[in-house]
Order: sequence, then structure tokens, then C-alpha cells
Amino acid sequence: MLKQRLEEVEERLGRVLARCGRKREDITLVAVTKVFPAVVIRDAYELGVRDFGENYVQEFAGKYTEVTDLEGARFHLIGHLQSNKAKQAADLFKVIETVDTPKLARRLDQVGLPREVMLEVKLSEEESKAGAAPENLPELIEAVRSCSNLRLLGLMTMPPWSDDPEPSRPYFRRLRELAQKHGLSSLSMGMSHDFETAVEEGSTHIRVGTALFGRRVKPQ
Repeated sequence: MLKQRLEEVEERLGRVLARCGRKREDITLVAVTKVFPAVVIRDAYELGVRDFGENYVQEFAGKYTEVTDLEGARFHLIGHLQSNKAKQAADLFKVIETVDTPKLARRLDQVGLPREVMLEVKLSEEESKAGAAPENLPELIEAVRSCSNLRLLGLMTMPPWSDDPEPSRPYFRRLRELAQKHGLSSLSMGMSHDFETAVEEGSTHIRVGTALFGRRVKPQ
């Protein structure tokens, strides 16, 4: 089943890349494995997936020892990170996509491990969405670039949820414009239901969970 779903995602991705004139190597597929057990990560790894996204530091800490032997696997934190969990996050994740304050950047840097980071930008009015305001990006970019252990990749955002991918397009376009303005090359945007729209608007990292692993059922 996973093999078939991965093939279907790759087919969808191939079609949109052909329309846009982009190449497959331009896109990092981040398989979102939150709430799923470590065996799911191992199964996807066996099928060639190398980038995995997790939302919760504590949850991934429980799986980490079961996947540390996967050579070349890269684990991305894609959920909100509180600065008091920065050390644990830096120990567990190679890429942290949700840096949103200079304080958090400094806390990650102090751990002393080389890590790649993205800046989460809040473009939605929804209170539940996290991220830095666009007007605060210059200060945040400067803070990250002053951290010797952090390498700034680009920007990440979460548009308001909609079954229709088109309402996400203005948010993706705005993120691309912000990245261009600040000279950043990577854009983490697009999920199972709207990654084609995100790729059309310049996404380089798509975060795909449901299309690969099915609906998540949180443990009671």
C-alpha cells in the first residue's frame, strides 16, 4: 500500500513539474510521519524516502532510537518549537523548519551542532497559526545569520486549511515574494492536498503525510 501511494504522489509531482518546466531534483519530499510508529519511517526509507517530518519533539524522541541507524535519513521538525525545547530539538533534528524568533535561533545555536533552519512566516490571520510576521523577517534573518552553527535555507508557511488548493495560492505566492526579497532560495510549502499549487508557486520542500500514510488517528 505504501509503495503504491508513494508512486501516486510521485506521479502527481511529475505531472506538475512537467507543466512548470521544473526538475524532480528541485523538490524535497518530506514524508510527514507524526503519530505513526517508527516502523513506518523504516518502511518509507526502504522505498527510497530520505526526508521525514515530525511535529512534536517529545513524540519523535520516543522513536529516535529506532531510526538512528538509517544512513542518510534527515529528520525535519515542522511543528512549533518552544525555546525551552531547543536543545532537545537540535539533538534530534537535522532541519528545523519553524524558527520564528531571534531567541529561538540563539538557543539552537548554543547547542553547538550544525543545523539547517527555515523561518516560519505567519501569513494567515488565524490565531492557531504560528510564525514570524513578514515585517520582522529582516531582524530574524540577521539573527540566524549571526549564529555560527545555523545555516539558513529559506522560509516556511502554513496557509489556512481548505479542501480546495486554490485558496492557498496567494499565501504560497506571498512566501515566494518574501523569499526573493530577502535572497532566500528554499520554500517549504504545500501538503498532501495542495502541493501541486505550491510547486507551481515555487515550493522546494513539500510536506506530505496523508497521501502517503493515510489519515492519522491520535492515540487516546
